[in-house]
Amino acid sequence: MNTIYLRKGKSESLKRFHPWIFSGAIAHADAGIKEGEIVRVVNDKNEFMALGHYQIGSIAVRVLSFEERDINHSFWEERLSEAFDMRKKLGLVNANNNTYRLVHGEGDRLPGLVIDIYGETAVMQAHSVGMHECREVIAEALLNISAGTIRNIYYKSETTLPYKAGIRDGNGFLRGGNPDNIAQEYGLIFHIDWLHGQKTGFFIDQRENRRLLEQYAKDRSVLNMFCYTGGFSVYALRGNARLVHSVDSSAKAIALTCDNVAQNFPDDSRHKAYTEDAFKYLEHASCEYDLIVLDPPAFAKHKDSLRNALKGYTRLNAIAFDKIKKGGILFTFSCSQAVNKDQFRLAVFTAAAKSGRHVRILHQLHQPADHPVNIYHPEGEYLKGLVLYVE
Repeated sequence: MNTIYLRKGKSESLKRFHPWIFSGAIAHADAGIKEGEIVRVVNDKNEFMALGHYQIGSIAVRVLSFEERDINHSFWEERLSEAFDMRKKLGLVNANNNTYRLVHGEGDRLPGLVIDIYGETAVMQAHSVGMHECREVIAEALLNISAGTIRNIYYKSETTLPYKAGIRDGNGFLRGGNPDNIAQEYGLIFHIDWLHGQKTGFFIDQRENRRLLEQYAKDRSVLNMFCYTGGFSVYALRGNARLVHSVDSSAKAIALTCDNVAQNFPDDSRHKAYTEDAFKYLEHASCEYDLIVLDPPAFAKHKDSLRNALKGYTRLNAIAFDKIKKGGILFTFSCSQAVNKDQFRLAVFTAAAKSGRHVRILHQLHQPADHPVNIYHPEGEYLKGLVLYVE
């Protein structure tokens, strides 16, 4: 196993169990290290610090273990079993719900790996070359720990692997191959497009927030902006909303939304869907809505675009404050990791101040428990949301 040697004073973060080692912390390394291989990391005194996947870039090592041990089949089964047991203890694995995140990268001590479960199918996504190289042993371990509940493993990493790594392996099934892509979330049925959809095919991280919206939907006129698969729309319909309008700029997303509505509420005249730019739709919309959902894609994927992202959040929320009825409820979100919760809240505050309306915070929202944040890795907290009452 090759070794990476840290500069003096650059091992402090590892003593605090932070799972990333940046390239600037490295003094030198053994010759011939290849991207994706497991390396041993030592400090300037040659003392063992960690084992992890080496990669080219700012984050040079993603830590797998702070103990010196074999990273073998038993290791993967152990980590996956821990993750699976936690989801079962959270009550997410039951007859009413078979949609949840099994592995959330650093939050489950498996940095660079995401695994989402949709019924009998696991969708695996690698965000590092190291996890890509380990995909077969991970797939085998996943089948072993699931006690037969997982029968298919679909690998979907074409858009998440580092571009410069030059990996062009196509998406496809590693195990099984059942094309059935219907999953259940709290008793509602959803078509999961893991073949062509965004992320792994569905935004599981909004599950609990969708459930909260259902409680507020009764007799309200609901506008679901950036609807994608229509999750919030379906929950609003079950919550007995008076009407639900879904908007997305993607025709494929609108088709998927309509399909999901039809799966649960066939021929329901309360729902209408529109393929249109969200900003334009909202600007020209009548003031008929008293519940609006703003769940846009990440406005800032890097800190370089932070300023423009905050302007975007302010503008979007300002339009919503202008349009929403008196006594309306606004669910507003940011999934941009580069935007922290204080910055997002300030953007929404600025929009509220510009509107001149009285606004109260009812809930402060975040990602659910199956998207855990490693306490030593606060960067893992990415989803921020507010539920606002607008006078």
